[in-house]
Amino acid sequence: MTYEEKGVWVYLVVTLGAYGTYLAIVLGQLATVPVADIDYVPALLWTIGASIVAAIVLRIIVEMFGPSESQKADARDRDLKRTGDRLGGWPIIAGALGALVLAIVHAEYFWIANAIYLGFAASAVLSSIITIVLYRRGL
Repeated sequence: MTYEEKGVWVYLVVTLGAYGTYLAIVLGQLATVPVADIDYVPALLWTIGASIVAAIVLRIIVEMFGPSESQKADARDRDLKRTGDRLGGWPIIAGALGALVLAIVHAEYFWIANAIYLGFAASAVLSSIITIVLYRRGL
């Protein structure tokens, strides 16, 4: 497994963990607190910040226990990443359009922010999965 492919796996795991944690925190509040009163911003910011730190730490740990021969991306790595990002970018557009519709209908900020965050998380997961499949099956 190349250095870049390991990075894609780390990105996928961290994204799923961070978004899952965010959902657990927010959905726990949603059951007992009115939407307008849910304090989602700290959970949103903490999970994003923690995911950045976790990705760095996990990437270091992965390399410590299974060092790669080279840490430089080659042309194939760049092509796979580009294709994965291009095909996996559609959820960002869907999230942005959803947020736009929610803003037009004057939805709570909670729903608008969550539509955007869902779009980012879904895009990260989809592009990671596509890139991993491309690594496994070839471009």
